[in-house]
Amino acid sequence: MNLPTHTTIASAAGNWWRNAVIYQIYPRSFADADGDGIGDLPGILSRMEYLAALGVDALWLSPFYRSPQTDAGYDVSDYRDVDPLFGTLDDFDRLLQAAHARDLRIIVDLVPNHTSDEHAWFRAALASPPGSVERARYMFRDGRGADGSEPPNNWQSVFGGGAWSRAEGDRQWYLHLFDRKQPDLDWNNPEVRTEFESVLRFWLDRGVDGFRVDVAHGLIKAAGLPDWAGETSMVDGAPAQDASDGVNRGPMWDQDNVHAIYRDWRRILDSYPGDRMMVAEAWVRPQSRLARYVRPDEMNQAFNFDYLLARWNAPMLRTIIDASLAAAAEVGAPATWVTSNHDTVRITSRLGLSHPGIRPKGISAADEQPDEALGLRRARALAMLTLALPGSAYIYQGEELGLPEDTTMPATFRQDPAFRRTGGREIGRDGCRVPLPWVAGAPSLGFGPGAATWLPQPEGFAGYAVDRQEGAPDSTLELYHALLRLRREHGLGRGAVRWQASPDQVLVFDNGPVRVVVNLGTDDVDLPPGTPIASSLALPGEGRLPGNGAAWLSVP
Repeated sequence: MNLPTHTTIASAAGNWWRNAVIYQIYPRSFADADGDGIGDLPGILSRMEYLAALGVDALWLSPFYRSPQTDAGYDVSDYRDVDPLFGTLDDFDRLLQAAHARDLRIIVDLVPNHTSDEHAWFRAALASPPGSVERARYMFRDGRGADGSEPPNNWQSVFGGGAWSRAEGDRQWYLHLFDRKQPDLDWNNPEVRTEFESVLRFWLDRGVDGFRVDVAHGLIKAAGLPDWAGETSMVDGAPAQDASDGVNRGPMWDQDNVHAIYRDWRRILDSYPGDRMMVAEAWVRPQSRLARYVRPDEMNQAFNFDYLLARWNAPMLRTIIDASLAAAAEVGAPATWVTSNHDTVRITSRLGLSHPGIRPKGISAADEQPDEALGLRRARALAMLTLALPGSAYIYQGEELGLPEDTTMPATFRQDPAFRRTGGREIGRDGCRVPLPWVAGAPSLGFGPGAATWLPQPEGFAGYAVDRQEGAPDSTLELYHALLRLRREHGLGRGAVRWQASPDQVLVFDNGPVRVVVNLGTDDVDLPPGTPIASSLALPGEGRLPGNGAAWLSVP
């Protein structure tokens, strides 16, 4: 194998990932270099100075592997190559080198629960008889009923409909917790485990700094694949109510044996220089169950989805913050804060709904339309809360612009398999994946050299374009610049939360030399002692903080 000359970044004392701010790039929607309307790796490279100036520590790239793109790249046909839509392996190597030259680390997505049905393994399985070694890599089972015409169990797909399908003329069924073109692998098969250990080494040898592990809680299924009366969903959309509130405890999620896989992977990562890391996408509750994924010999981080699902409510947020910090501390791990990603309605729009913070599965023109200005105001305040917390934080591309969801996209443009499989009952995730606006007056708003975009950009996106916000003192982009600089200067990611007395619907805590005040109510409140160093909105003077606003003060 011809490997590039690659660089690594020296590990900082205390592990860089413990307090890193990591920026998620959804490649097909970030920047398009060749004008085909789909973002690509050269496009990301062309915006490297923007990313370096933002002040983040690492970039997480959603899948760019070879794929038929049934689920926007989460259906992988070759884990060791770049899909021509996004460029080449050489493009990836150049991107990695450019990022490392700017002290930016690169985390790549790993999709181990399932492959594409166009993966060579699955094609071989369909061409082989029941009981073959080729079929043993996947979850093939005989059907129920006298003639085997009924699925092996009653599981449902996360994307809607049944979780079992048969190829034409095949008597056996195969499991797919997602789309039928995404067959689940059998992780009890040693060959599967060996293959993915090889995939890890392939990318580690190229110099990547870590992996985001897709559906990390789903690789192992309960023995016997028992029927399950509950809904097969990644998450129910509701925040945890108390420490005992558990979801996704069906036979397809969060099985104890999954942890042996990650202990094996951690040994591989630890054998490489440069402090490589893994972060789990594990929709697991309560926090004590999630903490099992970040024990000292497993993953380094796990996304905190309780925080992502939190309502705009001060007591709820405080409870989640305390529970998250306590559970992480029990296993010596950092808390990992996230408010948006490529699977959720953008936080700006969720906070503009009449029940702010709820997680609808997409928003269409027929649904309640968010209050865009109010949602942005709250999202800016939430960013000030999130970036002041100790641990690591993730930013989904466009959050730093205050970008809202596209809530009026016509159905003809929607591509999410959840929209297709549910006949439009579930609107899906296309609204948060619209290509970014870079230049307000340019074709495709500067996303590419021409007008083409794989999803249409709503007219209102021009007002959020990067060129409109750079250098504008009150813009959301400049607020993020300031917050990320102050977070680094004051070591907030390495700090601790010390709560202070506060009125209802107001959060006040100290972290090192910074006092954080977030007013989740509607009325102005008195600011505590301290000199303002940043605020999410203009302060009216006389020591007051308006509703739905936040401020950072220097601790007196």
